[in-house]
Parts: sequence; C-alpha cells; structure tokens
Amino acid sequence: MFEVLVFVYENYYTGDSCPEPDHLERKLSAVGFESDEIDEALTWLKGLNTAARGSQGFAGTAPQVPPEPWLREPRPTSIRIYSTAEQNHLGQRCLGFISFLESAGVLPAPMREVVMDRAMAAPGEPVTLDDLKIIILMVYWSFGQEPDALVLDELCDDCSDRVAH
Repeated sequence: MFEVLVFVYENYYTGDSCPEPDHLERKLSAVGFESDEIDEALTWLKGLNTAARGSQGFAGTAPQVPPEPWLREPRPTSIRIYSTAEQNHLGQRCLGFISFLESAGVLPAPMREVVMDRAMAAPGEPVTLDDLKIIILMVYWSFGQEPDALVLDELCDDCSDRVAH
C-alpha cells in the first residue's frame, strides 16, 4: 500500500490534482501495482480525504462536513494522551517522531489528529517510522500544503546513514 501512496504523492502535486478513484485505479493498474495494493490504498485515501475535509474548518475555512468529534480544535493548554491501542499500533519511535514535529511547531493539532487517524488505519503493528513519514507526507498533501524544506528533509531522509557526533 505504501508504494502506491508514494506514487500518488510523487505524481500528483496536491490532492486536488489527483484523479477520481476509478481513473486513479486504472492508472495505478496500468503502472503495474497489484489490485489488492490498489484497493487498500484507495480505501486509505478515501479515509484521508474524509478526515482532511472534516478538519479544514480549523484553517479558517468552513468545513464541507461537520468535524468529527475527535477533530475539534484543542485548546493551547491541552495535552494529547495516546490510548493503549495507539501506543501499541504506532510504537515508541513513531509517537516520539510525532511529538518532535509538534514541538517544532510544524504539525498542528488538527493535522496531528488526521495523522493519528490514518496511522491507525494503516496495516502493520507497530507501524514503521518510514511508513509514518509517508502518512505525514500524505496528510500535508491532502491539506494542499507542502512541508517546509527542513521538515521535508526530515520526512524524506534515511536516518540509517547518519553518524552520531
């Protein structure tokens, strides 16, 4: 599924430029992706679209659908407590990375909640850090935003090559 998501991210500049699911399915099939991967990715993308539309009201625009209860804008003093299921599904590295992005001010709470929703919908337990980074890129993509250069570098960088100083 994640290979399909990377293909979609690389080939369609924003979520608005992505074709309708039927057309996208034919295109992905023509490129050579397996039908089960395509179906899983399209289902995941549909959920991303729903979650992103539900949280758009926090960016100053009126949402097209009422926000889900879990997408209500938190107060600046609120703290996000992760459920046991979220902790098990994402693992310590992924939750630490989300916390890092939040503390750096590049992952606002409504986007974080969309990331959490889509990460919980992702296969694999725990979700790998590389897969989480793809999820975060897709959330930025669905919001029509491009992460700044340093965030993009962090999301696309292979940490295994780093040397500790």
